[in-house]
Amino acid sequence: MRPIHRLCVPLLALWLGGCASGTAPMNHYVLPPDAGSSDARVPSADDTPLLVSTPRLANYLEAEGIVLQLDDISLNEAKSHQWAAPLAQQLERGLRDRLEARLPGRRVLLSGDSGNALTLELSVDRFQGHYDGYAVASGQWLLRDDQRQVVDSDSFEATESLDSDGYSALVRALGRTWDQVADDIAARVRVAP
Repeated sequence: MRPIHRLCVPLLALWLGGCASGTAPMNHYVLPPDAGSSDARVPSADDTPLLVSTPRLANYLEAEGIVLQLDDISLNEAKSHQWAAPLAQQLERGLRDRLEARLPGRRVLLSGDSGNALTLELSVDRFQGHYDGYAVASGQWLLRDDQRQVVDSDSFEATESLDSDGYSALVRALGRTWDQVADDIAARVRVAP
């Protein structure tokens, strides 16, 4: 065997071994659809459109990976378990769909210029898994009238236990926290001036 060929065989074996060992497969997740609420679907007396703005996320939530709180002060962004679309976009669309289901008779739209409309603005501080086995969503929201005056505001915090281990269970629990947030906001929008 010629010297050059003796060198190529080990290099080829190393290269093939590197390809075979690879890294963990990449998993992508979407926020699940509305799981529903038994008492939140009350017809709205007001037909003023409601615009849902893109939520402002805490900086660490603007990552592609799903965030897990490891202890009282440590956060970890998953490398192999990522959101299939930007989290802010999924939260905006998910909240729009959930509010539309909870406010029959009222048009619920994604943000834009619609003249005479209420605008819902959100800041999300936490949307993550917790080391104690639950999912948490927290932040603040405010509702503005067509003159940009604040007509209502509040903070929110919703928690849901995970049904099992793993990121799929975490994402489903996060979806249920977003259902709770929609329940609370819908109740307040119904009575907003």
